[in-house]
Amino acid sequence: MTGASFNLFCIAQAGRLAHEAVILAASLRHTNPDFAGRLLIGEPQPGPRWPGDPRIPGNVRALLEGFGAEILPFESRAFGQDYPHGNKIEGLLALPEGEPFLFLDTDTLVTGPLSSLEIDFDRPAASMRREGTWPQIELYGPGYGATWKSLYDRFGLDFASSLDLAQPDEYWERYLYFNAGWFFFRDPRAFGQRFRDWAVSIRDDPPPELVCQPLDPWLDQIVLPLVIHSFGGGRPGPGLAGLDGGVTCHYRLLPLLYARESDRAVEVLEAVTAPNPVKRVLRESEAVKRMVYQGKGRKVRAMFDRADLPRREQAIRNRIKAEGLWVR
Repeated sequence: MTGASFNLFCIAQAGRLAHEAVILAASLRHTNPDFAGRLLIGEPQPGPRWPGDPRIPGNVRALLEGFGAEILPFESRAFGQDYPHGNKIEGLLALPEGEPFLFLDTDTLVTGPLSSLEIDFDRPAASMRREGTWPQIELYGPGYGATWKSLYDRFGLDFASSLDLAQPDEYWERYLYFNAGWFFFRDPRAFGQRFRDWAVSIRDDPPPELVCQPLDPWLDQIVLPLVIHSFGGGRPGPGLAGLDGGVTCHYRLLPLLYARESDRAVEVLEAVTAPNPVKRVLRESEAVKRMVYQGKGRKVRAMFDRADLPRREQAIRNRIKAEGLWVR
């Protein structure tokens, strides 16, 4: 099933994510004024797993709704403050059943036409913009193959068909591994239920091969390839190159956006944050205030050659911090 009408889904709550959601919503309307789908924003609710109030502040909520966003409250039953990445898992269960969705991390800009994407919602996929962060191989512990196979075996999945045989054995890219910054499927409820059940299973009763492996913050990215593979999906094809390309930009943090992302991403960011109604809300964000409104982002941008960036993100971060320009 390929088409332009689908639900765009992200997570927002009080704090940085609320301000990022404003930028995401503003960029969607700026670049895709005729988008036929709905922008749905999952919002965790107060409860035992959120000691404070995680709900979106009223002024931010009003601005988001002005951009046409719909706020969907959901209860945190398995995760919460101890593992906020779990919001993207549990929030899926609040989406309309049977309606295809594209999840975007809130720290994402929409920079081009979503209609240019060739999305087959029957074959889920996710972002390949990732580093080999997990598993972390110990000298005398199991390797990549044994670690990943233990998870496929746990859920009765065919491990061999998930491998990229063009990559050498025991090299991390041979194994199905995604960044959870975007993913999609035809049914959010089915996807979310399996995502939650399997994440809880691995968290509460990991296979012996994972005894030395950190699960926080990687749990969502450990489980995501298993869920995608179980629904007949896999690595994204060329029709999805616009995600993490000319259509969306998962910038992570504003200093990183200015350091390494395209001129188009900077152009869209500065255009959508300029109107006064947006500015009145986003001035509450220290990151937006310093990077965008005070021009510190342009100083960061001048420090780096986009054609010759450091290979590791940490090196970029360290250089920005050394200049006193880092802000979250």
